[in-house]
Amino acid sequence: MSNTEKRASDALEALDVLGRVPRLGGVFGALVNVLDRLLATIAGLMLITIAGVVILQILGRLILPAAPVWTEELSRYLFIMMIAVSAGLVMRRGKHISLELFHHRFGVRGACLYQLLISVVLVGFAWLIVPYAWQYASIGAFQTSPALKVSMQWVFGATVVLFAMVILYGVIGAIEAVAGLVGLSRRDKATPAGERR
Repeated sequence: MSNTEKRASDALEALDVLGRVPRLGGVFGALVNVLDRLLATIAGLMLITIAGVVILQILGRLILPAAPVWTEELSRYLFIMMIAVSAGLVMRRGKHISLELFHHRFGVRGACLYQLLISVVLVGFAWLIVPYAWQYASIGAFQTSPALKVSMQWVFGATVVLFAMVILYGVIGAIEAVAGLVGLSRRDKATPAGERR
């Protein structure tokens, strides 16, 4: 690895504040990892399907006398659901858009406190929104999509899925942050005062 690549890698690592929060181990950590892989697989399959549907639409416009009308609708609905399913993964991996003004100054304890604060705020917000998202989704029971003739309840239900994922991964983030803080406190108590940094 060249010097420039090393500096770029170190700079990116310094910006990944939430990466400093220790992940949970044991059975709970294994279950969360399985859930992560499952949701990532579902989102990936949806993305591949979107690509296939869009290619079919392009080929239909070029080759066929008329392109299938359902392709645009299906790709739109898959895109919406893919975002809803992967919202929690984005939160967990810290890949969402964020303004990082002072985060690079946090140590592990500061990163844990920051993750706990953000998780609590997001869970609280999503908890307030879920009933309205459910109400919005239930409106779709009276409508069907024009081309696919699918109940719009399934499409509008993506909002419920999205906020449910935010709640689930917000709770996971809060648990990891608290576990990280408890682990740091135990380590500080076990370490003699002269050896602490």
